[in-house]
Formats: sequence, structure tokens, C-alpha cells
Amino acid sequence: MISIEELKLDEHGLIPAIVKDAVSGKVLMLAYMNEESLKISEEKGLCCFWSRSRQELWTKGETSGNYMHIVSITADCDRDTLLVLVEPDGPACHLGTQTCFEYPLWESDELHEFSLEGLMDLLKGRKTNPQEGSYTTYLFEKGIDKILKKVGEESTEVIIAGKAEDKRDTIYEIADLAYHVMVLMVEMGISLEDIHKELASRHVIDHKVKQEKMT
Repeated sequence: MISIEELKLDEHGLIPAIVKDAVSGKVLMLAYMNEESLKISEEKGLCCFWSRSRQELWTKGETSGNYMHIVSITADCDRDTLLVLVEPDGPACHLGTQTCFEYPLWESDELHEFSLEGLMDLLKGRKTNPQEGSYTTYLFEKGIDKILKKVGEESTEVIIAGKAEDKRDTIYEIADLAYHVMVLMVEMGISLEDIHKELASRHVIDHKVKQEKMT
């Protein structure tokens, strides 16, 4: 761990902070911190920034209720920029959008961004707006029994591939299983955040168990 004193602040005593959603991985916003706002952020576990326009401290969410709970704060190799991982209570942007970065400037025709959040959004779209010829739409139309059957089948395929110690095939089958599990999640109204929270709680429990065994 480094100290605040080791950071390289600019001539105004500020350091840029890139804020990223710890669950989805999306970049939410860019803001600035100073020594005081950093100390407040660490003490409260909530993002506190320095407003360059208003020339004052401000805690994100103090008026909107959309607080940002800090998971970690990390400095870059030059120690002049911060990466802040958070779990937000709501939209990051004052315009009400999830992220401040909503205006595409350029996009490659060959390379495309992938995220589990994006896949979940696509699956939800197939459920609310069915598309003819879509396999995902077909699963939703058939209902929970069909979806569960596919989850069972793909689980078996993962076991077979794993037992054969075929890494490439196991990766392929795990991807198939993950897709069908996510279809099940959409069908049952389960979010990625729900799973994230459950895994996080188990990590804490597991950590405590290990500590108990050591004593």
C-alpha cells in the first residue's frame, strides 16, 4: 500500500480519478480528487471529489442519492492518476445515464467490445422483444422447463469434457453452460449483481473459516 503523500498531484493539488464499476467493468466517469477529498473517501468509503467548476468538495450522491461505494483505489505507475473501483447505488451521470461515456466517436468494423452486462442486455431484449429465428427467443417461448433442460444438458457436457481433460472443449462447453445459465437468470429475474453479491458474501465466509482453522 502507498500513502496519499506519495501521489503526484498537479499544480492545483488535484489528481484525476477514473471511476469504474467493480461489477460490470464499465468506466462510469472521470473526476478529480485532492488530498482532503481522498481522505474523506477513505474514511467514509464513498467517493468524494473536488469540483473544479464550483471550487468545493462534493460527495457523489449527496443530492441524488446515487452514492458510489468504494471497493478500491489504485494509483498508476506514475502515481499521477487514480483508478477507483466502486459499487454505485444508481446512475453515475447527472443526466441519469449509467455512465457519463454515452457518445460514440469512432468504432472499429472488425473489433467489438464484449461484456457479460452487454450479453445480459441482449438476452433481456430477446425476452421483451422476441425475434423470429432467434434461439434465445425460442428458449424463452418454450419456458422454464426447456431452459432448465438445456442447463442440465450443458452441465453434463462440461463434465464429459473436463473428465477427458480436454481444455479447449471444456472452455467451449463452459461457455455454452454460462449462456444457458444467463438465459435462466433472465427468465427468473436474477441479475449479475445478485450473483456478484452472493459470491462476495461467500468469499468473506470462506476467509473467516480459513482464519478459524489457523487458530
